Amino acid sequence: MLGKKLVTAQKRGETRALCLGLGMVACSMMMYFFIGITIVPFYTKSVWTTETVCKVLKAHVEDKVLCPDSQGSEDEDVFSYPCLQVWVNLTASGQEVMLYQTEDTLERNPKCSYVPDKSENSKEVKARIETIASNFKKYHTFPCYYDPGGTQTNVILSRLYPPKGLLFAFLWPTLMFTGGCLIIVLVKISQYVSVLSAWQ
Repeated sequence: MLGKKLVTAQKRGETRALCLGLGMVACSMMMYFFIGITIVPFYTKSVWTTETVCKVLKAHVEDKVLCPDSQGSEDEDVFSYPCLQVWVNLTASGQEVMLYQTEDTLERNPKCSYVPDKSENSKEVKARIETIASNFKKYHTFPCYYDPGGTQTNVILSRLYPPKGLLFAFLWPTLMFTGGCLIIVLVKISQYVSVLSAWQ
């Protein structure tokens, strides 16, 4: 009677462990799919892939501009902010080009090097942009990214999804997938050993 209870408990434990392993594998596949349709397209579409050194030529703040995302909206939803323009000398080619914070900045407003978030306070935005402008004037040289193919003549300060960030995004689903497969293999080995011992 005790042996039957032990066998039943062992089977339940194996079933739960197998379900856990299969669940981990399924979750990791969903994470792979999510990363594949969100992060990977942004990474592959980015043409600013080569790192070089940029030297600041001029950094000044223009009059306030309207956020392009707010065109056609109500007056209370209009978002305006000081337009920071940073021009740099590209070391790789010696050209005078405009600097943008990320790839997304160029798409949101090609006239400005920095586009703040709508949720920020107007005073905070003004102070932040002035701080950024003073930092550019203080630190004249810094690493930046440019398009080696020449399709984009401007440069960006940082990539939204650099290679290290992409590898880090794939790290957790890979660990989960490996752990799930390991649990399934261990359960199968345990079942095989149990059948083998019972047969002997």
